[in-house]
Amino acid sequence: MAGNPARARPVRRRRWPRRVLWALLLVIVVVVGYGAGLYFWADGRLRTTQALSDYAGRPAAGHGSDWLLVGSDSRSGLTPEQRKQLHVGNDQGLNTDTIMILHYGDNGPYLVSIPRDSYVSIPGHGKNKINAAYALGGPRLLTRTVEQATGLRIGHYAEIGFLGLVDVVDSLGGVTLCVPSGGLHDPKSGADFDAGCQEMDGVQALQYARARYSDPRGDLGRVERQRELVHAIADEALSASVLAVPWKVIPFLSAVLDALTVDRRTGLTELTEMGRELSDPKGTTTVPVASEPDLPGVGDVVVWDEAGAERLFDALRDDRAIPTFGGN
Repeated sequence: MAGNPARARPVRRRRWPRRVLWALLLVIVVVVGYGAGLYFWADGRLRTTQALSDYAGRPAAGHGSDWLLVGSDSRSGLTPEQRKQLHVGNDQGLNTDTIMILHYGDNGPYLVSIPRDSYVSIPGHGKNKINAAYALGGPRLLTRTVEQATGLRIGHYAEIGFLGLVDVVDSLGGVTLCVPSGGLHDPKSGADFDAGCQEMDGVQALQYARARYSDPRGDLGRVERQRELVHAIADEALSASVLAVPWKVIPFLSAVLDALTVDRRTGLTELTEMGRELSDPKGTTTVPVASEPDLPGVGDVVVWDEAGAERLFDALRDDRAIPTFGGN
């Protein structure tokens, strides 16, 4: 008579030592707590302004998201030493050195520069350079002017000043910018760079982005460098060498929160998405220009190519690929 078949030995599950499980749990708690604490700390520090408003004739919302990104040339709060170091002079005016539209949706992201001397209608003030809108009515009038000129409804607004930009770049330990052939030497902005890709600190990055008098393309060349700088900041900020290191990400976030002013509907979630989109633009361009006349009482202005500008803004509104323009 055959013997009873041997019983199969039960498979024992490997049990982690209790101290290992507690250590893993502690790591999870710390990581989650760090992330949540960082989020609420940052979200509570956002500075806001009334930049968006409804009005009769406001453009309808298009597809995707549209941001108005503004660089203010305010010298307010700068000491005489800082004004000298930054080569920004003592002008007491309050205009906008940089105006860009960031669009993203199913297509994009696209970053579009609006030359600050663009000759457009400013609601309630006739025609003037677009950067005068900020001086005349602050962020709200500037946003409305951009909406009326482009036919786009702006969903979010973000503004930064001279010193804020310097502090943000310095908090990252600098950014890499590539100076074109021939170098860039502009005594008025302080830019003095040989050709080639190089690491720049905050002051140098500002000088690089503001130079225009030694550029044969003037402001049209400058806006390209401004887009390059914005991309370089976003790309560096979202790198693992910054995001994964608390003693790097916290100073960066602190500098950003001190430097930026956003519209009242923008929170940290929207701001983070904006930064992510800026880090990898699918295309960049400048509103196409027809001419740059010198108008009595106004000075040198930029007149848009109306047909080209309409094609560009129609594409953004419909969330389609933007057209390509020569020289942009």
